Amino acid sequence: MARSPLQITRRSLADYLLGAGLAALAGTVFYPVLRYLIPPPVKEVTAGSVVAAKVGEMQPNSGKVFLFGGKPAILVRTPEGAYRAFSAVCTHLSCTVQYRAEIGHIWCACHDGHFDLNGHVLAGPPPRPLAAFGVTVKEDDIVVTRPA
Repeated sequence: MARSPLQITRRSLADYLLGAGLAALAGTVFYPVLRYLIPPPVKEVTAGSVVAAKVGEMQPNSGKVFLFGGKPAILVRTPEGAYRAFSAVCTHLSCTVQYRAEIGHIWCACHDGHFDLNGHVLAGPPPRPLAAFGVTVKEDDIVVTRPA
């Protein structure tokens, strides 16, 4: 019995299904690995200012970490009620700093770095002060601005 050129045998169908299954398995395994090794490009946010908080949201002697241009920044309300903003990236090993109300400092938990409320290093290994940002209050918003 002669086969027509378009006739599919059981063996060729089984080969096709096996090949398709192996291709799907390889895609399932390697796609996440490739996505991990080649991360998608991150858009650089170049905003010069951002609304960090609302007036009345922060009590005196408190701090808030927020994103500014894709990087963490910290807004501190001093015990006197003034607002100050800094980069929240420690100048030692780039850990995120936080405000500790009980000691009144900005503190880096990674290596016990301490910064005063002007961003200057008080203790610990950080070699430089935190980058300072400008803070203005516009109506109900606390706006943090990158220096020009």
